[in-house]
Amino acid sequence: MGTLALAAKITHVPSMYLSELDGARKGSRQDAIDGHVEIGRRCRELGVDTIVVFDTHWLVNANYHINCAPRWKGLYTSNELPHFISNLPFEFPGNPTLGRLLAEVANEMGVETLAHDATTLNPEYGTLVPMRYMNADQHFKVVSVSALCMAHYLDDSARLGWAIRRAVEERYDGTVAVFASGSLSHRFAQNGLAPEYGFKIWSPFLETLDRDVVRLWEQGEWKTFCGMLPEYAAKGHGEGFMHDTAMLLGALGWSDYDGRAEVVTPYFGASGTGQINAVFPVTPQSGGAIPKARASSAEGYTAISSRL
Repeated sequence: MGTLALAAKITHVPSMYLSELDGARKGSRQDAIDGHVEIGRRCRELGVDTIVVFDTHWLVNANYHINCAPRWKGLYTSNELPHFISNLPFEFPGNPTLGRLLAEVANEMGVETLAHDATTLNPEYGTLVPMRYMNADQHFKVVSVSALCMAHYLDDSARLGWAIRRAVEERYDGTVAVFASGSLSHRFAQNGLAPEYGFKIWSPFLETLDRDVVRLWEQGEWKTFCGMLPEYAAKGHGEGFMHDTAMLLGALGWSDYDGRAEVVTPYFGASGTGQINAVFPVTPQSGGAIPKARASSAEGYTAISSRL
């Protein structure tokens, strides 16, 4: 019925907002902003009606959660970086119908998921920052999915991604884009060193690791990448334990995915972390490579010990 039209891994660095404001950082993240604008343009061109964001700033300790309220409006100040994002205005519509469908199919596939369509919970800045640049005119409906998953297996996140694709293609009458909103390596500069690392990666090891991953994406080496993802998430300080990336690859077919990433905003450093905007072409998939349901077990914890 429906179409998954576009998938992307995107940055949400708060310095993008600083880049708008008068001061020393004005204009410094224009490349990242331009990347968001371009991805938004492509979504419009493809007829996308709803953007689903896997948000690595939405921390959850049990279940997967989908924020699909009818509408959000307010002012947002970051609790972790209030000197970067302060009183950021936001307003855009949600999509309760799609959110409920996503949860319905995920639960059918054994991934416990709750949809919240009657909630006062606002999205986190992993959703708000991209929507500022892609959706300023409120053209798109938005659904936000928890992706800072503290007690979850990466393979469950991959299956959630596949469930989202199935829900869109089999039960939704519309066109959807999915975004993994999170960094590559996410080792912030040590306190006191943030200005020095404002445009750099924390270490040569992390930068080399990130650049090798981007190369794998561009060359379509998905079996290699999916196999290394749990260790990369741990040793590479992946944001949100890289559950957003597992969801994205799950939606694309996991290790059977046969597309090649297109870099829209080249890899860059921000406060020690590695960032990118990259589009992943959506190709036909059967879901055969998606990890199977895991039996209930106390073995393993978060992405660090997750095994695919």
